Amino acid sequence: MSAVALEGGFVDAPRDAAFAFRALMEVMARPGRIEELAGATPPAPLSIAAGVLLLTLADHDTPIYLGGACDTEDVRRWISFHTGAPMSGPSHAAFAVGNWDDLQPIDAFPIGTPDYPDRSTTLIVEVPELEASGAKLSGPGIRDQAFLSLPDPETLAKNNARFPLGLDFYFACGARVAALPRSTRIEACM
Repeated sequence: MSAVALEGGFVDAPRDAAFAFRALMEVMARPGRIEELAGATPPAPLSIAAGVLLLTLADHDTPIYLGGACDTEDVRRWISFHTGAPMSGPSHAAFAVGNWDDLQPIDAFPIGTPDYPDRSTTLIVEVPELEASGAKLSGPGIRDQAFLSLPDPETLAKNNARFPLGLDFYFACGARVAALPRSTRIEACM
């Protein structure tokens, strides 16, 4: 096994995962909020945020799809060694990782069923910037309104129209992370 696969995981796994889990739940509960993650150094091209997210939420029961540039042997081995998560195609993925274009069409990922809306894929989208500006958000977890730079607001608004079915999203940029649950309405771009 390569040294790349063995390095870069949590140094103090229980503590690092607990801090990361809290931050990840915070951004999912409050769309538009941006948090910093730390504790892992995944192989390129994964960002710190995407690596920490996978170390925190993935395990041997969570199939992962790697899109485009993220689908490298180093990334596969790193995920396998640190989480035990199996790789899969889009139609069976619990998590999908890649930049926006590499994860298209998002309709290839499960959106859940009326009986089991939780059986959908969570997309971890690597973005070049992550700012509290751009698309106007409203809905659960947002007092009045929030703003978030999104890669494709129109497609994400269509995803919201499927609620309670649909996909959930984490956006990763360096060590920064934000989330967009399927329940969030995208009203307009500013």
